[in-house]
Amino acid sequence: MTALHAATLERRRVLSRRIRLFAAATISYNIIEAVVALWAGGAADSSALIGFGLDSVIEVASALALSWQFAAKDPERREHLTLRIIALSFFALAAFVTVDSVRSLSGGGEAQHSTPGIVIAALSLAIMPVLSWAQRRAGRELGSRTAVADSKQTLLCTYLSAVLLVGLVLNSAFGWWWADAGAALVIAGIAVREGIEAWRGDTCCAVPLAATADEGKDGCCPGCSGTTSTSTAPQALGLPTVRKG
Repeated sequence: MTALHAATLERRRVLSRRIRLFAAATISYNIIEAVVALWAGGAADSSALIGFGLDSVIEVASALALSWQFAAKDPERREHLTLRIIALSFFALAAFVTVDSVRSLSGGGEAQHSTPGIVIAALSLAIMPVLSWAQRRAGRELGSRTAVADSKQTLLCTYLSAVLLVGLVLNSAFGWWWADAGAALVIAGIAVREGIEAWRGDTCCAVPLAATADEGKDGCCPGCSGTTSTSTAPQALGLPTVRKG
């Protein structure tokens, strides 16, 4: 084994440990976020808050799936199934939030002011972008589409936090209860889009152990497509390619 090959393998082990650490941090924070959001959403009859809380639950499930994948000796064998789990979690969230939003807009209940909801949305808006960026960077360097997909789940939480915050503030400041349901529908739309991308494997290009100087503004490589093979990483490192069933 050459020194370069040994160094590359060691770097992959470091990145795998780092991804597991990010997943653990995501799980810990989102459990707290889910409890607060679901409690506040139930108290205020807020579709957006309930949807946000459910997204936190799904994000925990996604991070657990990622942890399960990287607990294996060969994480790539579990990549396809993990991507499916992440995609289905997005679809489940979108379905529930849409139904609840339509119920609210049809007169099923007007959302009330929620201070705890505003606080948790603002907190997530500050924390989630940093966690997502760090995980996406590690996932791209390792060449793991599931790690990148999970980082997009975390990034989605940032978008949801911003949409939720706007809806809650408008409702609190002007009594626009329908803004809450509108925010929830936006959340559902974003979730569907991300679910489709995860199902197809379009999770931004994974460039194993490569320089990121050519990254686009969103952290992805220009011209990247979802057809990028997940076996690129082993081939680039001179390792055996794992054929997925």
